[in-house]
Amino acid sequence: MIAGEDSKLVTIVDDDELMRNALFGLLKAAGLPARVFASAEEFLNSGLQHQTSCLIADVRMPGMSGLELQARLNAEHCSIPTIFITAHGGTKMRMEALRAGAVEFLTKPFDNAVLLQHVRAAMYS
Repeated sequence: MIAGEDSKLVTIVDDDELMRNALFGLLKAAGLPARVFASAEEFLNSGLQHQTSCLIADVRMPGMSGLELQARLNAEHCSIPTIFITAHGGTKMRMEALRAGAVEFLTKPFDNAVLLQHVRAAMYS
């Protein structure tokens, strides 16, 4: 799924189809171009890492976790501003993500306006 035609792309990686669809709809309604992937591996195989201006990733997913995806991107020198979303986050996990370069760590349920604010800041900073 792609929304809009812009060089700045928001990528959503979440194993929960309802969450992917909700986030895609939110970004589309805000006029932001987006792609969705059901797994970190699917995103990595897409080759869209260098077109992604902001990554929204779930922390806990089958296979590679969001934190492992972030580590892999960092190891490949692919610096993408990342916003983590999770229903199972604690202070330790939040600090780990932020130390590794995440721009935000939101606990579900989160405020859509806050998410959009962070996405825009990541894309246009």
